[in-house]
Amino acid sequence: MADTPNNLMRHCFHVLLAGSLAAFVCAVCYLLFSYELIPQAWRFVERRHPAIDAVATRAFTSAGIPGDPLNIAFVGSEQALHKKMLDAGWFPADAITFSSSIRIARDSLMHKPYPFAPVSDLYVNGHKQSYAFEQAQGGDPSKRHHVRFWLVPVTDAMDRPMWIGAATFDSGVGLSHTTGQITHHIAAEVDQERDKLIADLQRSGTVVLHWIDPFQKDLQGRNGGGDRFVTDGRLVVFSEE
Repeated sequence: MADTPNNLMRHCFHVLLAGSLAAFVCAVCYLLFSYELIPQAWRFVERRHPAIDAVATRAFTSAGIPGDPLNIAFVGSEQALHKKMLDAGWFPADAITFSSSIRIARDSLMHKPYPFAPVSDLYVNGHKQSYAFEQAQGGDPSKRHHVRFWLVPVTDAMDRPMWIGAATFDSGVGLSHTTGQITHHIAAEVDQERDKLIADLQRSGTVVLHWIDPFQKDLQGRNGGGDRFVTDGRLVVFSEE
């Protein structure tokens, strides 16, 4: 039976509709890949910032003893790093001076808060930390969340710097197992501190994450104070966008 004009019109309509849907789907896919997924991938530049290959996987004490494992990094400007950390509720640590050293000792003994208490110096590539941030837990500085960041003097193809960091939890004050000096002891599960910091950053705003696995060579060991640590060996990189 020959097609009537109405049937031909319906057929043409369905063909046009199918073509329009296909074109719409193609357009959405193009926009998604070209303006979202591909730029996200390129933000890390070939999925690996060149600074990763320019640093060790551990920080070191001034005596050259392997210290805390590096487990977090930030790609972006100094100003952006400070803003991200402040927005997440982490505050910059005071510099080590005679006054700040006396205060942290006094406040630890007297159980008084010191949310900006200094942290000891550790070194990456021969340089002490550029910045340290912390979040108090409890009523004194003996227990706290904290992270050190070192500027790595290698930029990526977009001329962005990287800040490599070590996030650990100070579980109390005691004597170093290696030197006998008064120091903070860290909790062994360093991944929990890394993940807590990332969770705080995500709650405060959008962060782009990239995981490098494997990164850490030593999945267990001891830091410069002789404290044991265990890790899954992954490094998480977050950026300012």
